Amino acid sequence: MNALLDGTAPDAEALAPLAFAGYAHFTAMQVREGRIRGLDLHLTRLRTASEALFGRAIADDAILDYIRQALVTAGDCSMTVTMHLPGGEFAVPAKDVQPRVLVRTGAPSSGPEGPLDLAVVTHERFNPAIKHVGEPAKTYYLRQAVAQGFDDAAFVDNTGRFTEATIWNLAFWDGTSVVWPEGEILTGTTMGIIRRNLDKLGVPQRTESVRPEDCGKYEGAVVMNSWTPGIAVRRLGTHDFRVAPEFVAVLHQAYAREEAVLP
Repeated sequence: MNALLDGTAPDAEALAPLAFAGYAHFTAMQVREGRIRGLDLHLTRLRTASEALFGRAIADDAILDYIRQALVTAGDCSMTVTMHLPGGEFAVPAKDVQPRVLVRTGAPSSGPEGPLDLAVVTHERFNPAIKHVGEPAKTYYLRQAVAQGFDDAAFVDNTGRFTEATIWNLAFWDGTSVVWPEGEILTGTTMGIIRRNLDKLGVPQRTESVRPEDCGKYEGAVVMNSWTPGIAVRRLGTHDFRVAPEFVAVLHQAYAREEAVLP
């Protein structure tokens, strides 16, 4: 793994504050041949989250410059861009303090092969629209699910509706349409890529309330994130799904339509 902090290789002193930086946010992406799908969505995520958490944001051009610097030696990789304010967690920063940008690169990934079995747990993420750090519940519920014989966990909110999974968006298939769960979620960049390209393909999609007792209405379910546009879900709690290859194929087709661009 390599890391650049504001475009410079950091020493231990510069990195030490990040060990306790729970008030931060990030985006994650896959880079292939120097190109990134949905780059506009990643930049929008970073800008809007910085404005929400810090009241200020770094210009998109500066973010792009840091990404380019990291890619000089990275090749195909997984990349995360993390934003935080210096000066500690429990203080109000001065108005002229700007967010710092940590860009990390590591081995490329396409996620697990699947299909996956997901436990169902009641959990609502704090401020779910922001991809923020410091969320031990996601790892906790993943490990609890594995201990119970599942691969991962999916969340229902306090009203009993499915929202998302630990590090994934959820989607369902009714045989002709993609169904997105209604609720407070993090709208993933991969989800955004797929949604705008399903429209171009003429594939119907809608958002509706989905509860565990509704699973029998659907012919398939998947999870998706920056690793992959779709991995089949075989079991969701007590419900067994048919592994619907046509559903997975539609999502991968929509994702493939998105042009990967140079930063």
